[in-house]
Amino acid sequence: MNTFKFAVINPLLHSELRLKIMVALDSLESADFMYLCQITDSTRGNLSTQITTLKDAGYIEVSKSGLGRFSRTVCSITNKGREALRAYENGLRQLFSQEIPAQPEEPKASAG
Repeated sequence: MNTFKFAVINPLLHSELRLKIMVALDSLESADFMYLCQITDSTRGNLSTQITTLKDAGYIEVSKSGLGRFSRTVCSITNKGREALRAYENGLRQLFSQEIPAQPEEPKASAG
């Protein structure tokens, strides 16, 4: 029996938009919601959904200031988020560098 296992990739970070958010926040420390919307080329609704997912996972913090139309939302990466991002990056590197075992040959049918 084959015991080979692929490297583990965090499915939460394997979403393109969530990954873009995390990479941006890792580089910037914090970013305004509208700036994230602009640099990720996302709609506000989709960005909001993905930010909530990352916040619920403890990967980012979200702070709001102001009222009504003049409110401002700022996101920042947490230590847990930074660690998850590094683990994701390492997992991808491992995935691409793994040697996949050859497929066993099927037994030949005997001529009978």
